[in-house]
Amino acid sequence: MRTVTLRQRPLPDLELEWPASMHPALCRIYLARGIRDPDQIQHVLDRLAPPQLLSGMDGAAALLARAIAADQRIVIAGDYDCDGATGMAVAVRGLRMLGAKQVDYVVPNRFEHGYGLSPALVSTLRQSPDVLVTVDNGIASLAGVDAARARGIKVVITDHHLPGPTLPNADAIVNPNLDGDPFPSKSLAGVGVMFYLLAAVRSRLCETGQMDQARQPRLSALLDLVALGTVADMVALDYNNRVLVEQGLKRIRSGRACAGIVALAEASGRSLDTLTASDMGFALGPRLNAAGRLEDMTLGVECLLTDDSARARELAERLSSINAERRHLQASMVAEAERMVAGADVPDSLGVVLHDADWHPGVIGLVASRLKDRLHRPVVAFAPSEAGSDSLRGSARSIHGFHIRDALAEVDAKYPGLMGPFGGHAMAAGLSLPKAQLQRFSTVFEAVVRQRMQPELLESVLWTDGGLEEGQLDIALARVLRLAGPWGQAFPEPLFDNVFQCLQRRPMGSNHLRLRLRDPRDGAHIDAVMFNVDMDLPEMPMLRAAYSLTVNDWQDRETARLLLRHIEPA
Repeated sequence: MRTVTLRQRPLPDLELEWPASMHPALCRIYLARGIRDPDQIQHVLDRLAPPQLLSGMDGAAALLARAIAADQRIVIAGDYDCDGATGMAVAVRGLRMLGAKQVDYVVPNRFEHGYGLSPALVSTLRQSPDVLVTVDNGIASLAGVDAARARGIKVVITDHHLPGPTLPNADAIVNPNLDGDPFPSKSLAGVGVMFYLLAAVRSRLCETGQMDQARQPRLSALLDLVALGTVADMVALDYNNRVLVEQGLKRIRSGRACAGIVALAEASGRSLDTLTASDMGFALGPRLNAAGRLEDMTLGVECLLTDDSARARELAERLSSINAERRHLQASMVAEAERMVAGADVPDSLGVVLHDADWHPGVIGLVASRLKDRLHRPVVAFAPSEAGSDSLRGSARSIHGFHIRDALAEVDAKYPGLMGPFGGHAMAAGLSLPKAQLQRFSTVFEAVVRQRMQPELLESVLWTDGGLEEGQLDIALARVLRLAGPWGQAFPEPLFDNVFQCLQRRPMGSNHLRLRLRDPRDGAHIDAVMFNVDMDLPEMPMLRAAYSLTVNDWQDRETARLLLRHIEPA
């Protein structure tokens, strides 16, 4: 059961001096997201938290500055998702901007090396680099760091994932989520941590006289990549992250994006002039992620590193093809998962565990996410690590308020040896498991979830910003909302709630609806669409809808359109 609930209204006596040009609906939306000072929507770079607040930053920056001065070989070891790919591209591009002559990267293959800086990945380095820098991983790579240092390699960890009880024996660690770290934004993505490290290295080079301060490179040129990785990793868009994302979007909209982002936008049919965070999260990011899920993320990194537009388009088309394959595979796996759920006693389960011997390990996270949304329960989906393997790889997804990594940590603490390595954060985690332990894990996981779950978290709540006023369902406000924000995790896109008369309803594809609605207050007509609908939904002559007000630019003609998230009889 889903409950549609109004976001908490601001205090009635709270009066803020908003810019005179700001639409009144936007003022109300910002207030509902906790904005209490108009300066909090001024997303300018000089208001970013300073790099020096990140613990370990001084040591990491000094190490890399020395490596650049000595012309040492630096290798970046990333992750195989969009955050990792953009982080590697930022690292390689940024270090070259700062004067590094020998910079290369290595990407783990999901199926051969496992996650992060593993000993298997270190063994692929034919020529030992002088410095190995991780991006978006490493905080749990104890064995991998030891393997690298045994070969005489200095290791710098940059990560944002939650640390375990033991830290790797690296030469430097930069992670805003270390215990006691004073950095105010704990939601930095991996690419954001790397961007901050580059800023600190640049400062160090200027302080030591290795770089002329008047001629220092403008690292803001990398913000298009930082924005893409931040949005795609679904980290909370606190003020610091909103600055990074909005500044990146401004670069893209003004025609200053790298060739790879331009090509990805073109391949997904998105306009660079009006590109949004939502476009990054639902169109560009999945194309990069698909390479890491099904093939090799090197394709994605190369797309983001090349300055050759033709080469970027070629790689973007290849990534689009892989993404289409991923979508087909995902649809098949989700359908099978739904059949499993329909035949099981899931309503009484608080922690859902699913497994199929034929599932692809690169897509199980998407299956877990889709089932989590449908069931509103934490879900763990398992697939064989490789064909015929007795080892399983699992992806866990959780609902808001239930910390999935902490739940797995409790399973591991109570039943040592049950699971293999695991890691993640509040909403998503990954783990490995011997196939023979699957049933036991399912039982133990259910018990831990049942003990930790607060009953109120099990109610699915759709928070809205209330109704739009008469006459506001127009293209002018739709355009304002599209370029405002940026919207994302913890700073959600505006969602409104009004009653409409349904004039027409017809199917669009296999499970989508196209509707023609009428506002009963003034008689205005407006088009609407709703995706992934139960086609047995009853007719509703009058309906209450929770919706986003969007711009439909079909055939280069802009009109307002409602994207319906929920409907019920009015």
